[in-house]
Amino acid sequence: MLTAELVQQVRRIQLVTGRQVADVMAGAYLSVFKGRGMEFDEVRPYVPGDDVRTIDWNVTARVGEPYIKRYVEERELTVLLLVDISPSQDFGSASRSKREAAVELAALVAFSAIYNQDKVGLLLFHGAAEEYIPPRKGQKHALRVIREVLARGREESSPLRERRRLRELGREIVGRFRRLVARTRVESRRSTNIAHALEFCRRVLPRRAVLFLVSDFLDDGYLPALITANRRHDVVCVQIEDQRERQLEASGLVMVEDAESGARQLVDTGSSAFRDAMAEANRARDAALARELGGAGIDLIRIDATRPVIEPLLGFFRARERRLRR
Repeated sequence: MLTAELVQQVRRIQLVTGRQVADVMAGAYLSVFKGRGMEFDEVRPYVPGDDVRTIDWNVTARVGEPYIKRYVEERELTVLLLVDISPSQDFGSASRSKREAAVELAALVAFSAIYNQDKVGLLLFHGAAEEYIPPRKGQKHALRVIREVLARGREESSPLRERRRLRELGREIVGRFRRLVARTRVESRRSTNIAHALEFCRRVLPRRAVLFLVSDFLDDGYLPALITANRRHDVVCVQIEDQRERQLEASGLVMVEDAESGARQLVDTGSSAFRDAMAEANRARDAALARELGGAGIDLIRIDATRPVIEPLLGFFRARERRLRR
């Protein structure tokens, strides 16, 4: 059931992001994701009259008779948003959470795709594929995609959500501490599973698509699945983070809880050594993520949840366009 608050949120997002798409986003999206106009379909035996320039010499040499490459006109793109809805996404130290920043990102990408007559779909996941909306065209469909991302975590009343948001800081601290400093992790069926989401995409997407993987990447062991997915699809990773996660404030002894496993631990945030260790671990993690994705040829966009999404997204489009022109 759509609440009045949810409807108002969707309309506000549509108004703001729709204007941004019309002004600057659609053209940048088009220049980056529209390809050659033709795509490879198959090889077939050569028949008299075929253009000799289309002969596939590798296949010809292998089978001993001439084969040609057959191309078909490139159809519209398929864009799929893979959005992490694990509990760690509820964290937010300013006016909005990481999940709300993901909503803005999803709206910009979805409206850009629809503006250019492409299909857009949605996969919500954490430990498993929670909800899948197959790619389709049309503004109503794009609004549904935005609404579904926004609706997650909106079942509670606003005051309760605000109280939960304050508690998420402590929960996020121990999550980072356990993963990055102590190098331990409590496995749970609620834990983020990026590899599972990518495997789901492999099963449901028969043709090449553009995948926007939106997460805080608090997960392990997903890189092989990500590399495999990038061989078939065009994968763009979007890491959403919050500045409070990068540098802790001195608040004394705090009982914190992992947002995904529920594990609790007492930590001394007043200790400069602890805060420095957390900051260094975060820097090392971010550097490792960038290094691994860069080595695999996978694009990475970093989004600060406390700031507008459009600038880093446009920066990515412009950088990629320059790279494609080389």
